[in-house]
Formats: sequence, C-alpha cells, structure tokens
Amino acid sequence: MNKKECPGCAMNIDVEERICPICSYEFPRQAPWLQWVAVLLVVVMFLILVFI
Repeated sequence: MNKKECPGCAMNIDVEERICPICSYEFPRQAPWLQWVAVLLVVVMFLILVFI
C-alpha cells in the first residue's frame, strides 16, 4: 500500500485518500489533461533546443 505525506500535519496516509483523516486537509484535484500538456511542453522545448 502506497503512502503520501500530508502537508498539513506531516502524517503518512494512503495515496487514494482525498482528505486527511487527522487534520482534514483536502488534497487538490489535478486534471489529467494538465499532465499531458506539461509533457507536451517539455517535448516541444527539447525539440526546439535540439534543432537550434
């Protein structure tokens, strides 16, 4: 079982938890398309650096 650290109380909780059971910190939701945009930007920047 994977764990993540809560930034609110520094307790290790289950990765799938959306709200910390200790301090009620709510983890922000990340849209999946943002990760693809970030990867695409890195690839484009790499290609620009290689071909310049």
